Order: sequence, then C-alpha cells, then structure tokens
Amino acid sequence: MMNISRLTFAHLPTPLETLPRLSDALGGPQLLIKRDDQTGLAFGGNKTRKLEFLVAEARDQGAKTLISGGALQSNHCRQTAAAAARFGFKCILVLSGDEPEHPSANLFLDELFGAEIMHVAERKDRDRILQETFDRASKEGMKPYLVPYGGSSPTGALGYAFAMKELMEQNSRVDWIVFATSSGGTHAGLLLGQRMFGYKGTVLGISVDESEKWLKDHVSELASLASDKLGKRIEFIPEEVLANANYCSAGYGVLTERDREAIRLFATYEGLLLDPVYTGRAAAGMIDLIRKGFFKKDETVLFLHTGGQPALFADQYANKI
Repeated sequence: MMNISRLTFAHLPTPLETLPRLSDALGGPQLLIKRDDQTGLAFGGNKTRKLEFLVAEARDQGAKTLISGGALQSNHCRQTAAAAARFGFKCILVLSGDEPEHPSANLFLDELFGAEIMHVAERKDRDRILQETFDRASKEGMKPYLVPYGGSSPTGALGYAFAMKELMEQNSRVDWIVFATSSGGTHAGLLLGQRMFGYKGTVLGISVDESEKWLKDHVSELASLASDKLGKRIEFIPEEVLANANYCSAGYGVLTERDREAIRLFATYEGLLLDPVYTGRAAAGMIDLIRKGFFKKDETVLFLHTGGQPALFADQYANKI
C-alpha cells in the first residue's frame, strides 16, 4: 500500500454505542450508532475524516487557500473553514441560497472561522462561480486548492475506507451499515474499505437528494479512483453499490413529516440529536425499512451518524421540528 499523506486531527476512534430503547420501541433488529458527529472539528461530522487527507494534499501541493462550495447551511463548508483556520489557510466558500440578514447555524460558524463567503442565489450557477473563483484566486497568486463538494474526491473518500477498518475493530459482527448518502464520498470510502478489510455485512446508503442510478454510477467510479490512490486499482461496478432513493422526493433540505418523526424518536428514546437534512432523512428511511420488515429481527444494524446538528439552529429549521 502506498504512503498517503494524512493530517491527524480528528478525534478517533469515534464511539460505537447501542440504542436499546429505540430498538425496543421499533421492535426490529438491534440498533447501534457510530458517533461520527463526534470527530471533534467544529462540532464534528463525517467531513473531518475526509479533510485529514484533503488538507494534507493541499499542503503537499503548496496551497495557501482552500476553496469549496455547498448549500447555505453546508456542514462540509463549516468543517472546511475550521480546518483552514486551524492550519493557516485562507478560505473562500461559494454558497448557494439567498444571503440572510442575520447568519445562523453553519453560516454563522463559517464567518466566525474567518471564511470569505460568496453568495450565489441559484444552485445551478454555483459550479460556474466556484470555478471562476478558483481561476481568479490562481491569477492573484493565492495558490488555491479546490476542495470538492462534500469532500467527495478520490482523496477524500480515503477517510471512510479507513473508517471501515476502525469500525470492524470495534465490532466485526455488524450486519448492516446505514447512512446518509449524497455527494458519494462517504459511500465510496465505505465500499472501498469493505473490500480492503473484508467486511462481510452490507453497506446501505439512504439518498438525501440523488437518484439511485446516479449514486450507483458515481459511487462505483469514485471508489475505483480512490483505490488508485492506494497503489492497486480495484474496479467497482454500479451493481455493487446499494442505494435507496425512496425517501428524497421532497428535495434537498426540505423537511418532511417522516424526517421530523425520526429526529424526535432519536431524541426522546436515546437523547441523541440528528440533523434536519442528512441524518434525519437517513434515519427516517431506516425506520421505515425496519417497520416494513426489511431487516431481520436477529440482525444488527449500525446507523452511521455523520453529524450536521448545527443546522437544527438554522432559521429555516428552528421551531419546525
């Protein structure tokens, strides 16, 4: 295996906990939770694992500025801004959504970490403006490094390849790993880690916003490219990617009644906070599948908590859960 540059700032290993009261309430399989909301950087979250590799790559390339983009309440951008502050990079974020009069939640934290914010009214224009921002920074000698959406590049995906090894060392008998999937980096990393470390269970991504076909195509390609980083190509095919897109028809960041119920069930039975965009939706899908008998009662299902709780305090979600 090739030597891969990595900065070690995440709080690892993250805890693995049982969910006895929620398991009893749902009458289904034994539920566990992997607390990647506790990775330590700026309220934690799954992007921290990816940033250990991405920021190391930026440093190795001599970059001085981290540039990334996302939605107004992007968890990824919050953690990127924090990593930039910690390691002495300038940070520019291109965020889609109307600029609020008073920034809240993740957006407030982005500003607190010193990031320069560029607001884009329409999501469809974000890619273009992100590239223009990168090109301008290059011309101005800012030595930019483009951190992909969600940290989901072959380099970023390595964070979850090695997270699989960590998980197996904590509990190798988990039958299912269930999590929110969107930009595909976490999903691809877990798929690669499954192959690398011999995980015998099933990796199931609950889509937050993308179609099943897109996820199968994108995640398999990303996992293959990530394997190249380790020195030996592993070819993944779309059929190896398990993704469920039955719970995202409302659209990205649109809170549904099913999402609300999932957030409340985790809070009232286990004292755990989910977020309204990613983990709330993934948990809603998992709970629905439990009720439909998708999982066997004697199986163990692990819910990967990818963080995002600051969004609970965003103006568009506060008092609506």
